[in-house]
Amino acid sequence: MGCWPAHVARQNQPEANDKALRYDTALIFKGYCVLQFIYSQLIRLALPFILLRLWWQGRQAPELRINWQQRLGFVPQTSGTVIWVHAVSVGETIAAAPMVRRLLARNPDITILMTAMTDTGLAQAMKMFGDQVQYAYAPYDTPGAIRRFLNRVNPRILVIMETEIWPNMIRQSRSRGVPVFLINARLSERSAQGYERIKRLAVPIMRSISWVAAQAEKDAERFRRIGVAAAKVAVTGSVKFDVDIPDSVREASQQLKSRLSLRPVWIAGSTHEGEDAQLLAAHKQLLQHKPDALLIIVPRHPERFESVAELIGRQGFSLARRSLGGEPSQAQVYLGDTMGELMMLYGASEIAFVGGSLIERGGHNPLEPAGWGIPVISGHNVFNFETIYQRLCDDGGVTMVNDGDELFTHLLALFSNADERQARGQRALSVVNNNKGALDRVVDGIIARV
Repeated sequence: MGCWPAHVARQNQPEANDKALRYDTALIFKGYCVLQFIYSQLIRLALPFILLRLWWQGRQAPELRINWQQRLGFVPQTSGTVIWVHAVSVGETIAAAPMVRRLLARNPDITILMTAMTDTGLAQAMKMFGDQVQYAYAPYDTPGAIRRFLNRVNPRILVIMETEIWPNMIRQSRSRGVPVFLINARLSERSAQGYERIKRLAVPIMRSISWVAAQAEKDAERFRRIGVAAAKVAVTGSVKFDVDIPDSVREASQQLKSRLSLRPVWIAGSTHEGEDAQLLAAHKQLLQHKPDALLIIVPRHPERFESVAELIGRQGFSLARRSLGGEPSQAQVYLGDTMGELMMLYGASEIAFVGGSLIERGGHNPLEPAGWGIPVISGHNVFNFETIYQRLCDDGGVTMVNDGDELFTHLLALFSNADERQARGQRALSVVNNNKGALDRVVDGIIARV
């Protein structure tokens, strides 16, 4: 036996195997306790600086200052059967919307409490649901803040959208018997390797998750790799394929489109710093061939509205701003500087570029424009939506470009060929329609586990 590899010898000695497993588990748990203590202390030490930053950001978003106590867990008392839905920001909040509507339809007696880390995420939720649900800023991940939040809310379950993994939030919820569901879950290879580097902290947290509804098998495999039990992982698909365009949004989109007459209109949605100049350069080239073309540009973050407006002015474009009631029919660039209207603006356009993809950002959701049946163009940096983009690419539902020059080339080609423009839009819509169904699987899975 002495010449056999240690792991083979262990497999042939059940008692030794059990002892080794208990020893390994003890080591992981001991390491977790130490790392968890260090993590919590670091969060506590950072808290004054985090609150100072919050106060600074409150200059442009006063509600951040008004509700700062919620970040420490001082939220209003909530009664009844509470489902806590946590989404970090706008994208995750929009993704959660169909699920929330379906849960309320299936069980009108429940109370949905939606939390977000950003003011824009919370504003988006309020705009979509009004008084149908309750809202709060998510508590910072300190033991005290999470404890106070749980004492006041007493949720029946915690539903976390996509990749928001906070150690104290998850561990304290589970210690109170609150199931934790990770919904529409995605995990890039880069993130999985990061969790593997802190395995002693990650594994106990992952074992505390009750159910992972993964977008794709790749995501599921990565979650299993970092410690989630195989029996707790299911591949449900992405709920983002269940694109939900309310009638009110369709009507508003049609009204805007009618004001734009027959102009060639394209949109750049969810743009980031480093992309806007390339997009404007592409539009300047397009105007040389299509003088009446209009670009609708929608920055991802509201704090960039002013700087993007200044950039547009410096580049010599005539500008209309939606927030000021500007008339887009006479402008070369229409700045979408309002919250929660991106989906509507996609519907008023003929071609869509999805931002966060010409820089190392990871991209944003291409299914919103695809759901309108318009051609989708994107940069190559889309690792946050790897599976979705792969399906679009496989079926010819998206065009990938390297820079603004390539973007111009494809824009001109599509605006010069209405049949091809319609065909590509229909291919994108077909991908959406062919992959629907995740929403029902997710809602059924939540209800079955409550």
